[in-house]
Amino acid sequence: MNISTGGTTDDSIPVTDRRGHEPEALDVIPPARMARLVEDVGVRKVGLSLLSTLTLGVLAGAFIAFGSMFFTVTITGSEFGYGPTRLLGGMAFSLGLVLVIIGGAELFTGNSLIVMAWANRSITIRALLRNWTIVYAGNLIGALATAGLVHLSGTLLLGGGEVGQTASAIALEKLSLDPIQAFVRGVLCNILVCLAVWMCFAARSVSGKILAIIFPVTAFVALGFEHSIANMYLLPV
Repeated sequence: MNISTGGTTDDSIPVTDRRGHEPEALDVIPPARMARLVEDVGVRKVGLSLLSTLTLGVLAGAFIAFGSMFFTVTITGSEFGYGPTRLLGGMAFSLGLVLVIIGGAELFTGNSLIVMAWANRSITIRALLRNWTIVYAGNLIGALATAGLVHLSGTLLLGGGEVGQTASAIALEKLSLDPIQAFVRGVLCNILVCLAVWMCFAARSVSGKILAIIFPVTAFVALGFEHSIANMYLLPV
């Protein structure tokens, strides 16, 4: 949808479409307002207590693990070829970020956007690093705990053990990357993750947020990029 701003995005001048409708009447929130929303959310996130931040971090780690498990099962036994299989797997993995965003959990990769609040001097670097550290630890706990539960559940034995073989193949492929490859793929992955989270701020409905998530997440999985939190589940499982 094209939005005409009349040459400005100043707060005092409402953004309108071609018919002169206010932004509230549109399906999309303008980027200038999205930036303010991201900053406000960042301020609220760093203001959470240690227990709340850690708990929400644990949940996010578990949610991403669920998406990773769904990805593993989806690509097991596929006969569609590499590209289509990765595409389907990426769509399945997007479940993880959908659960994080809609469920309100705290994911380290998505919380990279909090840097916008720091850049605008709304929070301190200490508060930013505190949030990232706690959330990262929580994500690790949640992912590892879910990996343990998956082992106990026998899920890896599905398909006559093929799911477990797929999980092992995924882990071995990731471990074969050299450090530079792994780092660059992680950076590229997080660009797409942050874009998914960013576009969620443009949506006014749950369905809109889900659509905003699916395409970037599917892309980074199909392209073989590395999600650090997903790897907390995929490597040990």
